[in-house]
Amino acid sequence: MASSVATYAAEVPSLERRQGVPWTIWAGLIAVTSSTIGGTWDVSWHRTIGRDSFLTPAHMLIYACGVIAALICGYLIFYTTFGKSQTLRAESVSVLGFRAPLGAFIAAWGGIAMMTSAPFDNWWHNAYGLDVKIISPPHTLLILGIRCVSVGIIFLILAAMNRLEAERVERGLTAAGESTYTTLQQAFLYMGGLTVVGQMFFLQEETWDVVLHTTSAYIALGIGVPVALAVISRASGNRWACTIATAIYTAFILAEIWILPLFPATPKLGPVYNPVTHLVPGKFPVLIIIPAILLDLLWQRMKGWKMWQVALLSGVLFTVVIFAVEWPLANFLMSKASQNRFFGTIYFDYNSRPNGLDRMRIFLNPASGLPLFMGLIWASVCAAISTWFGLFFGQWMRGVKR
Repeated sequence: MASSVATYAAEVPSLERRQGVPWTIWAGLIAVTSSTIGGTWDVSWHRTIGRDSFLTPAHMLIYACGVIAALICGYLIFYTTFGKSQTLRAESVSVLGFRAPLGAFIAAWGGIAMMTSAPFDNWWHNAYGLDVKIISPPHTLLILGIRCVSVGIIFLILAAMNRLEAERVERGLTAAGESTYTTLQQAFLYMGGLTVVGQMFFLQEETWDVVLHTTSAYIALGIGVPVALAVISRASGNRWACTIATAIYTAFILAEIWILPLFPATPKLGPVYNPVTHLVPGKFPVLIIIPAILLDLLWQRMKGWKMWQVALLSGVLFTVVIFAVEWPLANFLMSKASQNRFFGTIYFDYNSRPNGLDRMRIFLNPASGLPLFMGLIWASVCAAISTWFGLFFGQWMRGVKR
């Protein structure tokens, strides 16, 4: 292992000596941020106004991500393939005769998926009318495309980080090199936070406040969240990676609740069951930051453990803690005490009926007794498997240098 690191460090010139953090990474951060804000805005647009046209500002922000990703990837692929830089070729992989960093090919596929989803989504709405759920075929393709762009940018950042780490092991880094590494790690953690935002975006229909007393909500969280946290933690090498990523998610959702209602908007699609005068934000964030803090503390003390042991204990810890904090929080969110702008439980969709569960503040099929216990067991199993996959993939990502 040491010899391979030494060979690599000798063959590939120092990143910090060349140019510091590449502009493509900064552009990638802007692209993913644009899609994250645009996706949140789009959901609010649907809940407040309805789908009045394709060319909405929210859609433009989303698809700007695909355009920027296409520019980044096109530059990296063509410049690396047809350029004369031996350094770039040494830091690239070959796909169908073209050469570029692995992240560029992943992000390129994501950009293509995003562009494909645009006419598909337009046709879907025209064919089925009115509004649709978040998880529909065109939306799923769009979210998958956004996720691939995100993963591609993460790989670009990670490859640069790992090259600097190899150089540090071989011959050490200058102050400028250490500064570049720190900046890259911060960029990686920021992308990790946006990844958690995206993961929770896809899970939001399964974690709505009215379903937080069902076991399916905790099973969904067990499947979707630990894998992301484990990947971010293991790949970044930061002791507080989970805490930082979930703090970004929490801050993003709180900002949504506090900012969106400041902008006036009215429904343009009927029937209107609830008069709306301002943009409707999302629900209060799920408190995944609490188990994230505990997972960071736990993983700092389990470095010598086998991966399956870490995953098993982590899965149980995640499920127990998220249940312990979210179950009573759900009671509070469904009570009149939460009816204020801070918690945001005063906002409802334009098509929210007066006798709907959310308006009446009634839980959907609340679980109790043995079914609840068995559901939490399944959630723990799912969380353990999810953690194992995250740790395994995150460890593999530590070796990505191209």
